[in-house]
Amino acid sequence: MARIRLEDLDGLGEEEEEEEEEEEEEGGAAAARGQLFAHWEAVASAHRVSLPRDMAGPIAQMTRLGRLREPLPFATLARRDKCDEAAYEERQYPAGKWACVTKGEPMYEQSISMSFMKLMRYICKENSEGCYLGMTVPVLNEIHLTKEGTELAREVLTAFYLPGAFQQNPPVPMDPEIHITERAPLRVITRVFYGMTTEETILQEISLFWELLGSTDTVLRETYIVAAYENPSIPQRRNEIWFIRRTE
Repeated sequence: MARIRLEDLDGLGEEEEEEEEEEEEEGGAAAARGQLFAHWEAVASAHRVSLPRDMAGPIAQMTRLGRLREPLPFATLARRDKCDEAAYEERQYPAGKWACVTKGEPMYEQSISMSFMKLMRYICKENSEGCYLGMTVPVLNEIHLTKEGTELAREVLTAFYLPGAFQQNPPVPMDPEIHITERAPLRVITRVFYGMTTEETILQEISLFWELLGSTDTVLRETYIVAAYENPSIPQRRNEIWFIRRTE
């Protein structure tokens, strides 16, 4: 029988301590993921959306890696200031490839929430590359007004600009509802607003912007874009309303 030395007993104790520390770290990470999921679940519930359990992974990954966000490229064409602040700004965005989802739920927030969950899965892993693609901002939500101009049409297109590294060769989505689209150059007039985006707040922002801009036939009246710069869990998140210049 082999003899057990004191040195072996000392090493055994260290291994047990390391295993205990690893278990504690894993337990702490699991608890943090659970709290994060519960927070997003509460946000989704406020929008009358059910958050599937399989979103825990994408939420944790985007929380950890999403701070490094690639901004959409654009050129500022003009800017109007009011009281030392930007009242609105005119920009030109280049053509590019976007991952797009269209939803027509009863509420605007339901449509964009369900679309963004699909895009999160695509960004995190459910793509032909099987990797995290990286986050870009803003995410665009294209909306349409009804003929009367007093309500939003149900269908909302949510679009995620593919990071520069994937513009030439976009990864294929696993979800058939996600479409990779080449969008034409876009010229817009933009105005910042903060807070939750609901049908009521969006219609209010459109009305305020028209009052500020005045009467003009150079922008579309039936189609607008809501640009979101921060995730839905932030109460006073930054948004922009975009008026689209007519093509000449």
